[in-house]
Amino acid sequence: MNKTNPKIARVDPVWSQIQDEAQAIVADEAALGGMIFAGVIHHKSLEAALAHRIAQKLASGEMTEAVLREVCLEAYENDSWLGQAARADIVAIFDRDPACHRFIQPLLYFKGFQAVQAHRVANWLWRQGRKDMAYFIQMRASEVFGVDIHPAAKIGQGLMIDHAHSIVIGETAVVGDNVSMLHSVTLGGTGKQDSDRHPKIADGVLIGAGAKILGNIKVGHCSRIAAGSVVLEEVPPCKTVAGVPARIVGEAGCANPSKTMDQLLS
Repeated sequence: MNKTNPKIARVDPVWSQIQDEAQAIVADEAALGGMIFAGVIHHKSLEAALAHRIAQKLASGEMTEAVLREVCLEAYENDSWLGQAARADIVAIFDRDPACHRFIQPLLYFKGFQAVQAHRVANWLWRQGRKDMAYFIQMRASEVFGVDIHPAAKIGQGLMIDHAHSIVIGETAVVGDNVSMLHSVTLGGTGKQDSDRHPKIADGVLIGAGAKILGNIKVGHCSRIAAGSVVLEEVPPCKTVAGVPARIVGEAGCANPSKTMDQLLS
């Protein structure tokens, strides 16, 4: 089979690696050849492959795959940060998730990654004033992936959402770079006020499974939120909080908890 052009590899090592892994899958599992050629090998860039995958997943009787693919391609062509963030997410997942052994896995199989990339397109649409199309993508991502992120929410790069079931992120939430969270996390508001009402998560935070962070509060950089906690007050940087309601129980335990993924409190 054809080797990846070494010039391409120098320019875009993430996409080059994904292409090599795609060729290996076809060689090992011929039954997946159609999916792999259509979803990866056929495309000239990660952005094109992402547009294909998002459209394929979110298409319905109300919106065709072709229309959604064009919407996604428009977003990627007009905002290069979207592709940059996707690459950072892939590397983050590969580095932090022991179940991820290849760069191609998030693109093909991980709904958390796919949902976040769909959100990035929806957020781009929202910023262009195309709110109804953004809402449509949010709706379909919630239905298909079980991940409900408001199009206006601001999500940084290098994000890993492990398992990604029942994630809810509200309209005015902000998630920094290199954050890790597990399933059933809520970044929610309180009351009915139509204002800045959702959490602000700084860089490098680790949020355990089932944690609920509510209100316009700050979670400081490189902190840890223990699984099942309900956080109602600001969390200082580099601390661990746990409980209902959450209280500080110690230091974060390391310099980069979102990268080590160490959730033990001892």
